[in-house]
Amino acid sequence: MTDQPAAALAPGRLGRPELTLGTDPRSDPSMVAAITPFGLHVNDIPGELTQRSPMADKLAYIRDIIEPGNDVLFDGLLDGLDPVPDVERTTETIQGPAGNDITLHIARPVDTTDRARPGVLQIHGGAMVFLRATTSTYRRHRDELAAAGMIAVGVEYRKAGGVLGHHPYPAGLDDCVAALDWVHNHREQLGISHLVVSGDSGGANLALATTLKAKRLGRLHQIDGVYAMVPYISGAAAWDQARRARELPSWIETNGYFYCAENVEMLVSVYDPDGTHAEDPLAWPYFATSEDLHGLPPHVISVCELDPVRDEGLAYFRNLVHAGVDATAITLHGVCHVADLMLRSQIPRLYASTVDNIARFAAHVEPTHTGVTAAV
Repeated sequence: MTDQPAAALAPGRLGRPELTLGTDPRSDPSMVAAITPFGLHVNDIPGELTQRSPMADKLAYIRDIIEPGNDVLFDGLLDGLDPVPDVERTTETIQGPAGNDITLHIARPVDTTDRARPGVLQIHGGAMVFLRATTSTYRRHRDELAAAGMIAVGVEYRKAGGVLGHHPYPAGLDDCVAALDWVHNHREQLGISHLVVSGDSGGANLALATTLKAKRLGRLHQIDGVYAMVPYISGAAAWDQARRARELPSWIETNGYFYCAENVEMLVSVYDPDGTHAEDPLAWPYFATSEDLHGLPPHVISVCELDPVRDEGLAYFRNLVHAGVDATAITLHGVCHVADLMLRSQIPRLYASTVDNIARFAAHVEPTHTGVTAAV
């Protein structure tokens, strides 16, 4: 331990390796109080499985431990909240590119008027490997977006792990592109004026990758804006420590806060089993070139201060700006990965701010398509 005053130290575990999410002086006390009952105030530690473990063992661990554990966490954090009122929920089943069924979960405000509304294609998180569109946090998020006056469409895409089976890259991306096609082609039926693609963590990866893929396919007109929260887009957990320190030091500064690089490295190997897509921007949008980014619609990139993926989100924002894209960055200080979606009960001001930001962004981006127009 150095004798330097705390103010002179590098932030987080860069300066004080013993820090945890519960003891980092930057941590919001409301967040610490919320996560402590779930044991998340102490640092995540490496598990027994690594990227070199047998795939069957990794998939069983994700299906039987990680996914159910996250369900318990998310359910617990939302326990006691009343349902969001005046929201209509429906589903549509469309055919995916592999002949698979894709369920779309649609939430809209109960309204007797016939006016068009902003829409959000919502892509859930889970490192592209676990969780579902029906996970409680994402059901709640769609309902809250609908209550804010939007039409939210959640995508049950194929993931690389979890109860829905092993579908590595690019299966999930292909399903999200198919969902975008369907929603765009049904704007009038759905009553959507502006369409924003949004996601958090692994869902933000897929939101950004869907946008990049739409450009390659000549379908960029389908997307009016992109709102990416805490984007997990580099695969840096599989890099060596020196490269992380050089390029994305937040992976060291906050490693263990909510999750650690060693465990995420295992998830990377499930998403891209042979590593051949390690620098493919459709798998890891961090590697998108200026040419890839040029001409994209407006973006909002939101990151959390105490999050290993913070720096890659900010790097993507800077690359967007340098490529001439209308982009805004938001940093949520004092909180961990995806806190603004998880902590609906515990930090309601943070949650409400994110919902409001998405609604305002979607309502004010300029539509790039021709068709349904927004009511004035």
